[in-house]
Amino acid sequence: MTVDYHAFEVLTFDCYGTLIDWEAGIATGLRAALPDLADVSDDELLEGYAVHEAATEAGPYLRYRDVLATGLRAVAADHGLAVDDDAVARFADSVGEWPAFPDSAEALARLHRRYRLGVITNCDTDLFALSAKRLHTEFDWVISAEMAGSYKPAQANFDLALATIDVPRERILHVAQSLFHDHVPARRLGMTTVWIDRRHDRPGSGATPPASATPDARFVSMRAFADAAA
Repeated sequence: MTVDYHAFEVLTFDCYGTLIDWEAGIATGLRAALPDLADVSDDELLEGYAVHEAATEAGPYLRYRDVLATGLRAVAADHGLAVDDDAVARFADSVGEWPAFPDSAEALARLHRRYRLGVITNCDTDLFALSAKRLHTEFDWVISAEMAGSYKPAQANFDLALATIDVPRERILHVAQSLFHDHVPARRLGMTTVWIDRRHDRPGSGATPPASATPDARFVSMRAFADAAA
């Protein structure tokens, strides 16, 4: 399908995995907290973590710091290890240290000249604010999991975003890496979506649970998307 980018006035983004390299951040944090797992591959660690994070986020709402802490303790338990409270606290507060993808800030700057930009993020509001500094973009709207009281793929997060932005959904284009968290619920709501396939050159689904969805367009980087849409 060819997307007519002139039909849209708002771009909404997932942040972690799309703009911020959360897999690098999570893997670094897990290795710092669990040095005994040096022989376990990053992908194995990330896939194990993804199972626990998704299960925690599907339950009663917790702050993202608590989701991270629960995920770390569960990964440690999977490998028969214990993790001390200081290591858990460092991991739970590490989001602001996760790096932006090298192309994110420049692509967002180009896109913002043409569109208004929003974020629908599975994170605490204050933690996203730390990540936003790495993106050098003043988003027009920020919808956090903390504001919604739930985590994507819950529809409530998208419902809150659509109500907050108050632009017809056919004029909003959602841009995200995660099929599981973003494309499945957004497509169910009738939104047009663009897949930033950051893992195009790696097997498996990494820190994102596997899912099946059909985005309207696919790019392997934010730079390539901005080239097409800006």
